[in-house]
Parts: sequence; structure tokens; C-alpha cells
Amino acid sequence: MKKDKHLLTDIWFILISAAGGFLLSLTGMSIAWMLGTLAAGCILSMTRPRWLFMAADRRGINRRWLAAGQMILGIELGQKLNLSVLSVLRDHWLPVGFMLIFSIAMALVSGYVLFRFSRTDMMTSFVGTAPGGLSAMPGIAQEVGANTAIVSLIQLTRVLLVVMTIPFLVIFLFTKQNGTAQTSAGAVSAGASHPGLIPVLLTAGFILAAWLASKAAKRLKFPAPWLLGSMIGVAAAEIGVSALAGKDMLAWWPPEANQLSQIFLGATIGSKMYKSMFTGVSRVLTIGFISSVGLIAAMILSAVAVSKLTGISMITSVLAFSPGGIAEMAATSITLHEDSTFVVAVQVIRIVLVIAMLPPFYRLLHHLSQLKKAHGDRGRAERGT
Repeated sequence: MKKDKHLLTDIWFILISAAGGFLLSLTGMSIAWMLGTLAAGCILSMTRPRWLFMAADRRGINRRWLAAGQMILGIELGQKLNLSVLSVLRDHWLPVGFMLIFSIAMALVSGYVLFRFSRTDMMTSFVGTAPGGLSAMPGIAQEVGANTAIVSLIQLTRVLLVVMTIPFLVIFLFTKQNGTAQTSAGAVSAGASHPGLIPVLLTAGFILAAWLASKAAKRLKFPAPWLLGSMIGVAAAEIGVSALAGKDMLAWWPPEANQLSQIFLGATIGSKMYKSMFTGVSRVLTIGFISSVGLIAAMILSAVAVSKLTGISMITSVLAFSPGGIAEMAATSITLHEDSTFVVAVQVIRIVLVIAMLPPFYRLLHHLSQLKKAHGDRGRAERGT
């Protein structure tokens, strides 16, 4: 009976929080459902109104909602890792590989700067500055024990900076580089508005593959198993089916699924916010803003250099390597008739690398810092005796 009561409370909390996402979605922002839901959930969690029926000692809603949101997101990302992505890697593996490694290295430098000059802890600093996207990194923050409030704010700051600056730069500064359209809008969307039997069957198969891979990833103790596992499972199934068919096979995937994922993620993260998490946030945001500006500037300059060396369109290069969201950069590339397949491929691959590689690195750093702290405590104790 207790579980049923919590389930109804969770659903009630998610529905009310989702109203905030709906209101913000009226602005047309692509991540509005998550931001609005997260903000509303945060307010509800910190105020705990009586009509919410949430116990005062309960830290957030059940983690199953986070897992559901991560799995939906993983399925969507996995579908983007198709034969076209492999083709992009084959043609441009050297510049793409260099830039992805460089972007992650710069993000680590940015995280160290945040840790060194603010009061936030090491784990929160590195997770907050990682270029993994606002949808993925707060969930990973919960997995590794970072401050999800600070991580969400820093990620939001960088995403807004990218969204407000990169499209402006490529439109007003690089318009002379404008070329003919290389891909269509269909390159970044999965499925059709009127699905047939085969796309629906593919969707069912991908969901099953995502669930099985997520369970395996959880058993193997992967970081963010529901996100990484579902993404790997769907990508493997997508590439396998497409290879057999000799072309990219698109499953039916309704746009509402992305909204549902954002609602689950935003509500779960928002429900676990409490006032003490925002202590000293002004200094952290100031340092985070400065480090984000530095990261974006470094990536733009490097993308321009890659364009000059490889012949890739300058606009395409800047959009592909900018540390922003997949949807925002893809939409801009389509509007400007650039290579949206390349943009999406690079953005997705970077998120995959961040999700797969950085959490173990974070845990190693945390372990080393704990050992160093314990060694320092022992040294002080020995000197005291």
C-alpha cells in the first residue's frame, strides 16, 4: 500500500511539474519541457506544499522515473548512430577525433578552473563543465554524487550561451561561406509522421533492445546504465538492421517521446533539490560563466582551423564542434542549408564519449582526492601526537 501511495504521489508531482514545462514550451525553446519541468519541480521540492502529499523526509520521487527518462533519451540518441554516422567517421576521422578529444580536454580544464576558483567540490565542477548536454549530465550527476543543482545551472548557462551566440555568429559573420544544401531535414529526424508497419516493428524491436542492453549495463555496473545501455543497444540494432538492408532503416519515433523524456528527467532532478544545494551559487555561476565563454571561444577558433585544413564548410564545422545541444545545432544547420548529417554525427559522438568515458574518470578523481584527504588527516594526527 505504501508503494502505491508513493506511486500516486510521484505521478501527481510529475504532472504538476510538467505544467511548468508546458508553459515554457510556448516560447518554442527545444529544451523547454525539461527546463520548465525542472524549475517547477525544484520549487515544489523546496516549498513542499501540503496539497502535494509528499513526506517532509522524502528525498525526491522514485529513481525509476529518472531511468525511464534516460532510456527514452538513449533510444533517441541510439537511432542517430546509423550508417550515415559511420560514413562521416570514415571520411573525417582525423579532424573529428582530434576535435572531440580537444573539446573534452578543454572541458576538463574548464572544470578545474571552476573547482580552483569557486567553493564547489571537484566532482560537481567536472560534471558541470562536461560537454554532455543538459539532458544527460544532471542525471549522471546524481549517479556519481555531484550537486545536481549546480550541475544543472552550469550546463544551462553554457547551452544558453551557445544557443544565443553560435547561430548569430554563423549567420552574420560566415554568410559568405554559404553553400548549397547537402542534406535534407530528414537526416536528423527518425521515422515519418504516418508510420507504416515496418517502422512500427522497428520501434518495438529497438525498445526491446534498449531494455535488454540497459539491464546488462546495470548488471555490469556501467555509468548511467539506462542511458548508455539503451543507446548502445539501439545503435547496435539500428546498424545491424541497416547493414542487412543496405540503407538506413528509420523507426517510427514520435516527437512526444522526447518531451516525455524531458519531463521525467526534469521532474526527477527537480524533486531532489533542496535549499542548501544553492549555497554560494552566485560565485559558482560567475566562474562557470567565464569558463564557459572560454570553452566556447576555444572551440570556435579550433573549428575554424579545422575548416581551413580539411575543406569542411566553416559554418558546418562551427555548428558541429560547438558545445551546445544536438537539436539546436541541427536545426541551425538545416536552416542554413549546411551538412546536418555531419553536425548531428559529431554532436552525438561527443555525447557518447562523454557519457561513456568521463563518469569512471570522475570516480577515479574522487577516489584519489579521498585518499589524499585521508593521508593529510593521518599526517596531521601524527604531528599532533
